[in-house]
Amino acid sequence: METKKTAPKNIDEYIADFPQDIQERLQQMRATIHQAAPDAEEAISYQMPTFRLKGNLVHFAAFKNHIGFYPVPTGIEAFKKELSVYKMAKGSVQFPLDEPLPLKLITRIVKFRAKENLAKAKAKAK
Repeated sequence: METKKTAPKNIDEYIADFPQDIQERLQQMRATIHQAAPDAEEAISYQMPTFRLKGNLVHFAAFKNHIGFYPVPTGIEAFKKELSVYKMAKGSVQFPLDEPLPLKLITRIVKFRAKENLAKAKAKAK
Protein backbone atom coordinates (compact mmCIF):
# COMPACT_ATOMS: atom_id res chain seq x y z
CA MET A 1 0.00 0.00 0.00
CA GLU A 2 2.91 2.37 0.56
CA THR A 3 4.13 2.53 -3.02
CA LYS A 4 2.56 4.98 -5.41
CA LYS A 5 2.80 4.99 -9.20
CA THR A 6 2.99 8.78 -9.35
CA ALA A 7 3.12 11.31 -6.56
CA PRO A 8 -0.37 12.59 -5.70
CA LYS A 9 -1.07 16.24 -6.52
CA ASN A 10 -3.53 16.69 -3.67
CA ILE A 11 -5.16 14.87 -0.76
CA ASP A 12 -8.12 13.74 -2.89
CA GLU A 13 -5.74 11.95 -5.27
CA TYR A 14 -3.84 10.44 -2.36
CA ILE A 15 -6.99 9.04 -0.75
CA ALA A 16 -8.44 7.77 -4.04
CA ASP A 17 -5.45 5.44 -4.45
CA PHE A 18 -6.55 3.22 -1.52
CA PRO A 19 -9.27 0.59 -1.02
CA GLN A 20 -12.66 1.89 0.13
CA ASP A 21 -12.25 0.93 3.81
CA ILE A 22 -8.91 2.77 4.02
CA GLN A 23 -10.35 5.76 2.14
CA GLU A 24 -13.04 6.05 4.81
CA ARG A 25 -10.43 6.13 7.59
CA LEU A 26 -8.34 8.68 5.71
CA GLN A 27 -11.41 10.86 5.16
CA GLN A 28 -12.20 10.60 8.89
CA MET A 29 -8.69 11.75 9.69
CA ARG A 30 -8.92 14.60 7.19
CA ALA A 31 -12.30 15.81 8.49
CA THR A 32 -11.11 15.64 12.10
CA ILE A 33 -8.05 17.76 11.30
CA HIS A 34 -10.20 20.28 9.39
CA GLN A 35 -12.58 20.61 12.34
CA ALA A 36 -9.72 21.07 14.81
CA ALA A 37 -7.84 23.58 12.64
CA PRO A 38 -10.31 25.14 10.18
CA ASP A 39 -7.77 27.70 8.94
CA ALA A 40 -5.15 25.09 8.04
CA GLU A 41 -4.43 24.55 4.37
CA GLU A 42 -4.14 21.17 2.69
CA ALA A 43 -1.02 20.15 0.82
CA ILE A 44 1.05 17.14 -0.12
CA SER A 45 4.47 17.04 1.49
CA TYR A 46 6.81 14.04 1.59
CA GLN A 47 4.10 12.41 -0.62
CA MET A 48 1.72 12.49 2.38
CA PRO A 49 -1.41 14.49 3.14
CA THR A 50 -0.24 17.54 5.05
CA PHE A 51 -1.96 20.38 6.83
CA ARG A 52 -0.18 23.72 7.13
CA LEU A 53 -0.88 26.60 9.46
CA LYS A 54 2.02 29.04 9.71
CA GLY A 55 4.24 26.07 8.84
CA ASN A 56 3.69 22.31 8.86
CA LEU A 57 0.94 21.37 11.30
CA VAL A 58 0.48 17.59 10.88
CA HIS A 59 0.90 14.86 8.27
CA PHE A 60 -0.85 11.50 7.94
CA ALA A 61 -0.47 8.48 5.70
CA ALA A 62 -1.87 5.01 5.13
CA PHE A 63 0.26 1.90 5.40
CA LYS A 64 -0.38 -1.83 5.24
CA ASN A 65 -1.39 -2.21 8.90
CA HIS A 66 -1.84 1.31 10.24
CA ILE A 67 -2.54 4.97 9.66
CA GLY A 68 0.56 7.00 10.47
CA PHE A 69 0.02 10.36 12.16
CA TYR A 70 2.87 12.87 12.31
CA PRO A 71 2.28 15.80 14.68
CA VAL A 72 6.06 16.46 15.08
CA PRO A 73 7.91 15.60 18.29
CA THR A 74 6.21 18.28 20.40
CA GLY A 75 2.77 16.89 19.51
CA ILE A 76 3.86 13.40 20.53
CA GLU A 77 5.57 14.54 23.73
CA ALA A 78 2.58 16.60 24.94
CA PHE A 79 0.25 13.59 24.65
CA LYS A 80 2.78 10.84 25.38
CA LYS A 81 0.73 9.21 28.15
CA GLU A 82 -2.46 8.94 26.04
CA LEU A 83 -0.51 7.82 22.98
CA SER A 84 1.44 5.18 24.92
CA VAL A 85 -1.06 2.47 23.91
CA TYR A 86 0.12 2.92 20.29
CA LYS A 87 3.43 2.29 18.57
CA MET A 88 5.29 5.61 18.61
CA ALA A 89 8.50 7.21 17.45
CA LYS A 90 9.91 10.67 18.11
CA GLY A 91 7.47 12.51 15.82
CA SER A 92 4.94 9.86 14.82
CA VAL A 93 2.31 7.45 16.05
CA GLN A 94 0.72 4.42 14.38
CA PHE A 95 -3.03 3.84 14.65
CA PRO A 96 -3.76 0.17 13.79
CA LEU A 97 -6.26 -0.46 11.02
CA ASP A 98 -8.16 -2.97 13.17
CA GLU A 99 -9.03 -0.32 15.79
CA PRO A 100 -11.15 2.84 15.55
CA LEU A 101 -9.20 6.06 15.07
CA PRO A 102 -8.95 8.01 18.36
CA LEU A 103 -10.63 11.07 16.84
CA LYS A 104 -11.02 13.04 20.09
CA LEU A 105 -7.34 12.59 20.85
CA ILE A 106 -6.38 13.55 17.29
CA THR A 107 -8.51 16.69 17.67
CA ARG A 108 -6.71 17.66 20.86
CA ILE A 109 -3.29 17.06 19.31
CA VAL A 110 -4.15 19.13 16.21
CA LYS A 111 -5.48 22.01 18.36
CA PHE A 112 -2.29 21.84 20.45
CA ARG A 113 -0.14 21.98 17.30
CA ALA A 114 -2.19 24.87 15.84
CA LYS A 115 -1.77 26.87 19.04
CA GLU A 116 1.95 26.08 19.02
CA ASN A 117 2.41 27.17 15.38
CA LEU A 118 0.40 30.38 15.84
CA ALA A 119 2.37 31.31 18.97
CA LYS A 120 5.65 30.65 17.15
CA ALA A 121 4.55 32.82 14.19
CA LYS A 122 3.44 35.61 16.52
CA ALA A 123 6.77 35.55 18.38
CA LYS A 124 8.65 35.63 15.07
CA ALA A 125 6.63 38.66 13.91
CA LYS A 126 7.76 40.77 16.89
